[in-house]
Amino acid sequence: MARPQTLTVGMPRALLYHRYAVLWQTYFDALGIATVVSEETNREIAEGGIAAATDEMCLSLKVYLGHVAALIGKCDRIFIPRIVDFGIRRVMCTTFEGLPDIAANIFRDRHIDILSCNISVQGGIDEKAGMVQMGRELGYSKKEAKRAYKRALVAQRAADEAAAAAAEHLYQSRGLKIAVGAHAYVMDDDYYGRPVLDYLSEMGVTAIPAYAVDRREARKVTKRLSPTMKWEVSREIAGSLAMHLDDVDGIILMSVYPCALDSMVNDMLVRKFRDSGVPMMHLTMDAQSGTAGLETRLESFIDILSMRRTGKAVKA
Repeated sequence: MARPQTLTVGMPRALLYHRYAVLWQTYFDALGIATVVSEETNREIAEGGIAAATDEMCLSLKVYLGHVAALIGKCDRIFIPRIVDFGIRRVMCTTFEGLPDIAANIFRDRHIDILSCNISVQGGIDEKAGMVQMGRELGYSKKEAKRAYKRALVAQRAADEAAAAAAEHLYQSRGLKIAVGAHAYVMDDDYYGRPVLDYLSEMGVTAIPAYAVDRREARKVTKRLSPTMKWEVSREIAGSLAMHLDDVDGIILMSVYPCALDSMVNDMLVRKFRDSGVPMMHLTMDAQSGTAGLETRLESFIDILSMRRTGKAVKA
């Protein structure tokens, strides 16, 4: 394939973008490909995705579709990877396996041009092979694609290590600390998850993302919690929470409706951590209520944590 003279790739700011933004951005930059990223989630994007999606889809997927729609007409191709697994018992939610097909079907009347890469270690294509193959399909040499991936991997690892180190520092801070067990695309979504974190901050509480952790170590810990858990990101979050039970005053499990994976994993975590004495709260976001009514629940939870620590409730 001849290398395109000009190409702008759009990246939806949702789902795994929150996990791999540095990898993807650095990769395209290294190849000299221009990129455009959709805005932070807002009401228009959220409602656009909800209108385009089917009722059975989880809120995060609906939001993702809103971001895809927001990029149509602003780029030449939209980057939507297909990520299946990273090995045995290291699979991803099936949504990520079918994401390019879902988007293509939802927006079939708008004829979007999807750029994708396939990643499935059990299928014989690891992350490096998938990214290099995508580069070749864009018209770059194998050497150029490999060099771009190497640069991107170094940058992503540095970002991950920095995030984990920052989280470890927060675990050692003073005051009330809450570990938030949530996918980055839930916790860091500007429209649904971020208001919760902002409110906790206003209450003087340090909210620590469980996803920011030494991922390999967290997966090892989860193997002791549940030898059969197979979902990659869920294993990391569960292990992270287990590693820091003695460092926090409470845990908030934040998920979206209807996430089957989180419903099973969070139920297991409640049972596994029952004897730890660490209070836990479960927040579920849905398209209808959003963050409505959460402030009262958060205030009550924080009061409980404060009284356990000092015997006095904090004032809102």
